[in-house]
Amino acid sequence: MNKIHPSADAALAGVVEDGQLIAVGGFGLCGIPEALIQALHDSKVHNLTCISNNAGIDGFGLGKLLQTRQIKKMIASYVGENKEFERQYLAGELELEFTPQGTLAEKLRAGGAGIPAFFTRTGVGTIVAEGKETREFGGHTYLMEHSLVPDVSLVHAAVADTSGNLRFNLTARNFNPAVAMAGKVCIVEVEKIVELGELAPDDIHLPGIYVHRIVLNANPEKRIEKRTLTETK
Repeated sequence: MNKIHPSADAALAGVVEDGQLIAVGGFGLCGIPEALIQALHDSKVHNLTCISNNAGIDGFGLGKLLQTRQIKKMIASYVGENKEFERQYLAGELELEFTPQGTLAEKLRAGGAGIPAFFTRTGVGTIVAEGKETREFGGHTYLMEHSLVPDVSLVHAAVADTSGNLRFNLTARNFNPAVAMAGKVCIVEVEKIVELGELAPDDIHLPGIYVHRIVLNANPEKRIEKRTLTETK
C-alpha cells in the first residue's frame, strides 16, 4: 500500500470531516505538523474537538483554527500563550477539558494500547476530579481516567521510510508518538522520506503499523515561540 501523498491537502482528503475528535502532536510550537494544520484550516471542516498539549499561539499552530472558529472544544494541558483562546473561553464560545499534562499523555498512550481507562492519583481533591469515579488502592485515593482514541491523529516526524516507520528529532518527539498510536487514522508530516531499509532498526522510534498516510514537508517554518538571547558585553 502506498502511504505517501503528494500534499497535505491530499493526505487529509476523504479522512477529515465535521465534528471529529482530532489529536495533534507537538509541544508549544516544537514538533507541530505545520502543513497538516494548514491543510485542516483550508479544508474548512468545523465543530472539531482537538486534543493537544496546547493550542498554539495566535495565528500559528492550532491558533489558526481558533481564529476561523473550526474548534468547538479543546482537550489540553496548557493554554497560556493564546489570547484568542482566552477570549473565546471566557466568552463561553469554546469548551475546555483541562487535563494534567502527564494524565493527557497517558490517556493517549492508553488509547493506543487498547486500554479503555486507568487510575491515577493526579487531580484527586481538585476540580479535575469532579464527576469522576474514585477508588482506594494501598490507602490512597485514585481517579479513573478514560483513554483517548481520536478519529484522526496529525503528527510531525523528522524522517519516515516508505512503510511509515518514523524517526523523531530530539525534543520534537514530545507528544507525537503517543498521538500517532492513539488515532484510528494517523497522518504524518515528515521532513525527509527514505526507502524501506534505510533506517536502522534501532533508529526507528515508531513502527509504521501505526501510520496510514505520509506527506513530505521538507522545509517547515519551525517558528520559535519565545526567543531568548544572551546579552553580549
